[in-house]
Amino acid sequence: QVHLVESGGGLVQAGGSLRLSCVAPRMITSVFWGYRTSWYRQAPGKARELVAGITSTRGEDANYADSVKGRFTISRDNSKKRVDLQMNSLKPEDTAVYYCNCHNLENRSDYWGQGTQVTVSS
Repeated sequence: QVHLVESGGGLVQAGGSLRLSCVAPRMITSVFWGYRTSWYRQAPGKARELVAGITSTRGEDANYADSVKGRFTISRDNSKKRVDLQMNSLKPEDTAVYYCNCHNLENRSDYWGQGTQVTVSS
């Protein structure tokens, strides 16, 4: 079982910024390399959706939902077993619970954080 700890959610006005972080404190650093790390979100009454994902620390393989392209940036630091989501120019429609996901590239197992609430007021 992979333990993921998220932080950084909160309440912000439209146009503001937040930075979410997710760490895997109990994971061996070398093992973290074998996971694709992503952020998902789920708004009330809606399905969970992929926001952004990344495998490489250089970020060349990062992918984003169309709705966040140009506003959000995902990054990871393997030495810290950490993945961040920088969210700029936030909109009320970005309001959701954001979840960190680690996907094992070898056995395809998925692990989830507990979720962190992001609320954007208009």
